[in-house]
Amino acid sequence: MTDTPARLLNLLSLLQTPREWPGSELAERLQVSSRTIRRDIDRLRALGYPVEATMGAIGGYRLVAGTAMPPLLLDDEEAVAIAVGLRAAAGHAVVGIEEASVRALGKLLQVLPGRLRHRVGALNTATVPLLTGDGPTVDPEDLTVLAGAVTNRERLRFHYRAGDGAETRRQVEPNRLVSTGRRWYLVGYDLDRDDWRLFRVDRISEPFPTGARFTPRELPAEDAAAYVASKLRRPAATHTLVATLHMPASEVESWISRAADTTVEPVDERSCRLRSRSDSLGYLAMRLLMLGCEFEVHEPPEMNAHLRALAARAGRAADSGGPVHPAADSGGPVHPAADSGGPVHPAADSGGPVHPAAASGGPVRP
Repeated sequence: MTDTPARLLNLLSLLQTPREWPGSELAERLQVSSRTIRRDIDRLRALGYPVEATMGAIGGYRLVAGTAMPPLLLDDEEAVAIAVGLRAAAGHAVVGIEEASVRALGKLLQVLPGRLRHRVGALNTATVPLLTGDGPTVDPEDLTVLAGAVTNRERLRFHYRAGDGAETRRQVEPNRLVSTGRRWYLVGYDLDRDDWRLFRVDRISEPFPTGARFTPRELPAEDAAAYVASKLRRPAATHTLVATLHMPASEVESWISRAADTTVEPVDERSCRLRSRSDSLGYLAMRLLMLGCEFEVHEPPEMNAHLRALAARAGRAADSGGPVHPAADSGGPVHPAADSGGPVHPAADSGGPVHPAAASGGPVRP
């Protein structure tokens, strides 16, 4: 092999296989002398590839981790596997890697040969994901188009469906893509409305880069993430729940996500203190009842009255239609007395311990 660039690429492809290559084997594979292999190794090192050499009868060359990641060579199967994996990561948000997945997918699709694009498209067409969350689905193709326009500072045209179903045609200077874990948003300057706008990516269709470049405008926020947060900020919490749960903190944390409005602090090995904020008493009551453990409510005072109302309603349903299993929808543990239809413990009014079975009309342990 006399073509030096082609020989270097072939040598690099061999070295990216995770093993140690004796110089004689590399020379035989590439049909050159061992001296040529040594010179080619030096060329790769000069290009930034960290090639390590070991001495001895079983010594050889191998590519190791360096201070920066050099370009990689991928065969057809590897390229298809990575493209499919990146599409999955981009379309089904994995916290912390969504935006990186979109950028990497855009770079890969830009250089992917047509025959491999067809294979990737066929795999995605034939595959139906089982979604475990309640977030909307996003087409990774649209994400890569949007990401490319953001990177290239290129104006976009697309159809947009508003929350009320109204369809409009938009021309936008895209600023950033922001992932919230459940949804993707495009932050951009709407040229027709002469103002900044926030677009849900799952409502965008037929995005088309116009080729017209623009100078980025100054955002009316610290950054795109702060802008999205300001637009999506939830109503101020009006109720603060403080309760002692008779369940280890580790078990509670597996049921209640560590959201910004919730904290779980261990009291001892068998109990913990829950603090949660919301603008809905019903939501806070649901958090308590879904756990299936004994608890005492300390705050707010009106929570006990709310739990009593829930218990009365569930009791009437149990009397009219047979036993009701209080954890039928939550998957949590249930006290065996919960199906007996007995009276509700008076502690629901007094601020004392309340068992989740109170919502079903069943008796409560003191």
